[in-house]
Amino acid sequence: MKELELKTYDISCQINIIRQEHPGCGLEKLYYQLKPDWIGRDKFVALYISLGYGIVKTRKFSKTTIPTHINYPNLIEGLLIYGLNTVWQSDITYYRIDQDHYYIVFIVDVFSRRILGYVVSNHMRALANMQALDMAFKIRDCDLSGTIHHSDRGSQYVEHEYLGTLKQNNMLASMGLRGQDNAYVERVNGIIKNEYLKHWSIDTFKQLQAKLKQAVDHYNTKRPHNSLPNRMAPVEFEKELEINFKDLKFSEWIHSDKIKHEQKKHNFETSDLEEKNLICPIIDY
Repeated sequence: MKELELKTYDISCQINIIRQEHPGCGLEKLYYQLKPDWIGRDKFVALYISLGYGIVKTRKFSKTTIPTHINYPNLIEGLLIYGLNTVWQSDITYYRIDQDHYYIVFIVDVFSRRILGYVVSNHMRALANMQALDMAFKIRDCDLSGTIHHSDRGSQYVEHEYLGTLKQNNMLASMGLRGQDNAYVERVNGIIKNEYLKHWSIDTFKQLQAKLKQAVDHYNTKRPHNSLPNRMAPVEFEKELEINFKDLKFSEWIHSDKIKHEQKKHNFETSDLEEKNLICPIIDY
């Protein structure tokens, strides 16, 4: 019994260390990260919940999309993604400090889950979206011809300069009609807020800027992702792609509950997309 108590205490110390950087890291993810050989996953989760290590997840909603009458077709429904820069998704979420609301823009590469661009501001003007887009371009310093930029129908995404910048880079504008159509970046919104920001003491806009950068760095470089091979972090995954692209054999199919299962590996052409009524998945966080 004493040996079991020592093992339990040792794991508790390791959990405390990990949660200093990833305060909202769940127990199942911790199990796969720590890999204890003396206890199974379900018993591990139950044990550390009983010891007070459970994470209470909350979801709060605030309207951040002002829809526009301008609409672009959804180009990503049913799409098979097999490489970086196939689809970028962007979204705006909010963060509240006392009575003040701030707005965070994210741009994510769906294939690697990497956050390419992010900005927090005290307004919802397209200027913030442009800043996030510029950041993404600096990270992806390459030819982006054919890359699909997917978002909701927010007015920021049809602003003249924003669309002009996408066109200059030969990127394709794509839009969804509801939150589920932007599921991947919506999940990132939840992870950054619920696993990081809400666990830190943030009292000012300047602190929020600093903590957002810290959260994104941890998310991109340290946080294990169950959706990636070997639970790699996005930056680690991208580096591995450069070395072993063929060996990884990884692809991402943007799911639809209105498409036949045997069609899931078909990479739809634009002409096909206009004839099919498909949706992206709802991904809980």
